[in-house]
Amino acid sequence: MELFDLVVLGAGPGGYVAAIRAAQLGLKTALVEKRESLGGTCLNIGCIPSKALLQSSEFFHAAAHGFAEHGIEVNAPALNLPVMMARKLRIVKELTDGIALLMKKNKVTVLRGHGELKGEGRVAVSHEGVETMVEGKTILLATGSEPVALPFAPFDGKHVVSSTEALSFESVPGRLLVIGGGAIGLELGSVWARLGSQVTVLELMDEIVPTADGQCAKMLARSLKQQGLALRTGTRVTAVEVMGDDVKVTVRDKKDKEEILVGDKLLVAVGRKAHSAGLGLEAVGVERDERGRVKVDAQFRTKVPGILAIGDLIAGPMLAHKASEEAVAAVEMLAGHTAKLDPNTIPSVVYTWPELAQVGLTEDEAKARGIEVKTGKSYFKANGRAKSLGMEDGLVKVVADAQTGRLLGVHIVGPNASELIAEGVTALACAMRVGDLGQTCHAHPTLSEVLKEAAEACDGRAIHG
Repeated sequence: MELFDLVVLGAGPGGYVAAIRAAQLGLKTALVEKRESLGGTCLNIGCIPSKALLQSSEFFHAAAHGFAEHGIEVNAPALNLPVMMARKLRIVKELTDGIALLMKKNKVTVLRGHGELKGEGRVAVSHEGVETMVEGKTILLATGSEPVALPFAPFDGKHVVSSTEALSFESVPGRLLVIGGGAIGLELGSVWARLGSQVTVLELMDEIVPTADGQCAKMLARSLKQQGLALRTGTRVTAVEVMGDDVKVTVRDKKDKEEILVGDKLLVAVGRKAHSAGLGLEAVGVERDERGRVKVDAQFRTKVPGILAIGDLIAGPMLAHKASEEAVAAVEMLAGHTAKLDPNTIPSVVYTWPELAQVGLTEDEAKARGIEVKTGKSYFKANGRAKSLGMEDGLVKVVADAQTGRLLGVHIVGPNASELIAEGVTALACAMRVGDLGQTCHAHPTLSEVLKEAAEACDGRAIHG
């Protein structure tokens, strides 16, 4: 039985990053993964393939609806879905192959198969009927998450699907019903709506993206409706029935009025849950909370000595970059280094068009904590770069402490919000005052000037607002 300094279970953006950082720090490391390709959900059936399809569908939509405004006249575009899907798969393969090369470069031992804890630092790796036992001085659990199914709407992979199947439809569904108005539901709903599907999104809360700033969520909803998505908020799904090739979904509105909606496909995107089953956690004494997440302390240690956990497996937002940052912090602390991860500086993004990105506290969250706040807003419609791009929807909103001026949150709905939010993350991480952000020179003409203007607006200094 081979002995390693660290055995990592799961090769997603938490696990593979942990393995690389451990190897860089001189730890003999093994990485256990049941998929044939590395990268976890994110690279194989999540973040990367969805962004590939989002980009392709944006091009298709622009060719059909946006080129004429620029004086470019083309015939109506024809969709070749197999080619679009082949591009998606090619991108995924290039990236997963790249991770495999990184494992070789960093001398990480990759063990294919399902890993299960066997106690006393031992892990059984089962692959194609063969079991291999390895031992680790420390074991890091990074097995990620899986889609949540509704009790009355189990996934069948054909009519009632998760995000996995919705990334690989063989044809554009005529009518796509989506339960869940969060990032996954809106992103995949946007893909298929641009390609010609009639998409209806059903959200239980009063707004889509309920965790977002309210004004930003409303602006995003308005833009998505203009693109043809039907957004039904305050809507509760009570039953799902597959009848032939149709999916019948029974819903009730806020007034308890019942209605039956019919679609060709139903995407259930109500969230994800920790993938903690089958790991042997109970047998070795690893504790989980009421949601199945592994309990850890500030150093990502479970109550069982020598077993750590990170990423979607523990409490916190289920985000790939959160898992990666936790991976680095956990391994560096394991190696005796000082590491710090501020959960308040973890951004979140919805990759619709326009995009929605945020970091830190919303205005309502800050007030709920008893903080007196001041806010500043700036709209993309007043920005020269946004106008030249033909992408004027959205705004930037910054939230600051009214007494100290310290920046508390940045909220963006608009073009390239996923890139612009990085400046807000940096400002928060550096504990900047909103005045410092507003007085920082930004290149002109750029979209980033909208963030500068929003910061200036906090102090009544906005030039163009």
